[in-house]
Amino acid sequence: MSELSLLALIGVLSISCQWLAWRLKTPAILPLLVCGLIIGPTLGWLNPDQLFDQLLFPLVSLAVAVILFEGSLTLKFDEIRGHGRMVTNLVSVGMVVTWVAIGVATHFLMGWEWELSALFGALVVVTGPTVIQPMIRSIRPINKLANILRWEGIIIDPVGALLAVLVYEFIIASQDVAFLHAMQAFAKTIGIGFFFGWVAAKLLGLALGRGWFPHYLQNVATLTIVLGVFALSNAIQHESGLLTVTVMGMAMANTKNLNLDEILEFKETLSVLLISALFIILAARLDFAQFDALGLPAVVLLAIILFAVRPLAVWLSAIGTELRFKDKVLLSWIAPRGIVAAAVSALFALKMEQSGWDGAESIVPLVFLVIMTTVVLQSLTAKPLARLLGLIEPPARGFLIFGANQMARAVAKSLQEHDIPVRLADTNWENIRMARMDNLPVYFGNPASEHASNNIDLTGIGQLLVMSPYKQLNPLVSVYYQDWFGSHKVHGLNSGESDFRASHQLSEAYKNTLDLFGESVTYSKLASLHFQGAKMKSTPITENFSFEDYQQQYGARAVPMFALDDQKKVHIFSTSRELKPMPGWVIIAMISPEKDGDAKSSNA
Repeated sequence: MSELSLLALIGVLSISCQWLAWRLKTPAILPLLVCGLIIGPTLGWLNPDQLFDQLLFPLVSLAVAVILFEGSLTLKFDEIRGHGRMVTNLVSVGMVVTWVAIGVATHFLMGWEWELSALFGALVVVTGPTVIQPMIRSIRPINKLANILRWEGIIIDPVGALLAVLVYEFIIASQDVAFLHAMQAFAKTIGIGFFFGWVAAKLLGLALGRGWFPHYLQNVATLTIVLGVFALSNAIQHESGLLTVTVMGMAMANTKNLNLDEILEFKETLSVLLISALFIILAARLDFAQFDALGLPAVVLLAIILFAVRPLAVWLSAIGTELRFKDKVLLSWIAPRGIVAAAVSALFALKMEQSGWDGAESIVPLVFLVIMTTVVLQSLTAKPLARLLGLIEPPARGFLIFGANQMARAVAKSLQEHDIPVRLADTNWENIRMARMDNLPVYFGNPASEHASNNIDLTGIGQLLVMSPYKQLNPLVSVYYQDWFGSHKVHGLNSGESDFRASHQLSEAYKNTLDLFGESVTYSKLASLHFQGAKMKSTPITENFSFEDYQQQYGARAVPMFALDDQKKVHIFSTSRELKPMPGWVIIAMISPEKDGDAKSSNA
């Protein structure tokens, strides 16, 4: 097979694996790794060392630099403090305990030198949102535990990467030199990494904030500058580039009044491309003989990581918290390793092999063995364990509402008054700000983005209401969440434009969602009614006041939206289903104020 054919094959397989993971709702890392093992050591189609030759190392280095920079862009220090003591402890005390315990166990079980053992321990402290989020959606643990797991994965991704980079930098600095000289070289690397990273972040932030780049060049310019800073830092101080770009991302993430939304969105596309291709290439470099060579000590080490190290980290981190015994049991079992561990371990192993470090070739297969074991085993067993412990969230009855405009906020508040979970999502910051002032849970950004899938809290949320005026985004969000919630649980307001419905290029699946509150109810109509003083009102149906009485009393002034039955289940008024509220139910509707003519006729 020619080089061009192999490159095309990698691209096609990358997208195919991502699509398969999306359909199966599993972490993409699994099909990517399996695919790489099949076309590499199994079939022998792909030999990355032969295909890329001298370019393999630079390509992997640049890809990992971008991954670390983009991952560190998500680390905001305010978020660490804002998600409870347990999350803070897990990404600090828990991370150190995990690193030390795994490092010590690796040294004695695998017979590796202390340096390699410490590096391996640092590489496998990271879980990461790309593997934890699909697992949370599948397990549906109670809200408290879901939040802990999600935010641990988000925060420890860049923090753990920083730890791994620091450990690696120290190992390289201390190779074949005296301790004092090693410390001097390490201190120089740290100083250059933090200084260049901070300065580069401030300069790039200044350029983006003041609009020095035209809009269409911002993402490309950012990528180019990151790669340039990475290369410059390495040229000044050997192996300092990874630390520099990691610090650069963290500094930019914590710069006030710097809008990184579009860069983060660009990161999603770039990450899919880089990570998918990188994983297939790295997996194809493996040899099944390497796994066999690990032997029984690797199995024992895996057992220690699963059944001793993670529980120890969780129990120590939980000191002073209100977590129950069964909460800690479930948290102790869910810690799948992911992208950072695989990508960074492969790069470090390549570098250490080139430096002639004995045993470096065993790091990657052991890391990949940990990844595959934790993801597969925990994906299969975590939900039964959560069910056994009674920690499964009850059936989701809440709503994600796309749109945080004034009308949507009124609808959300009326649902919240009946203890129905809601979350508003919008790309308009002013709408989000007003929703926060109303104490409504929000997500700022495109809810159909990769960032949203990793960060948005949908605990207790099972349906989508599209109530925004964004004609371009509405179809995308609707189709995206049909796969998440199910097609029958996505509802949107009728556009009121027959030409638009008839000519829209998206599938009938989207058009069929335009049934919210009835065919004649459009966004424009609701917004107009709300502007004219219409209010949300909850009205109970009783034996003496039937739904027919309700319709007679309010007539055209009412736009019925929801009906809560006597079991507190929410039913939506829509064109696809006729509701007949019974006594004991409550109707939530938007009621227009009485006009003078209406008031006179009612008095008569």
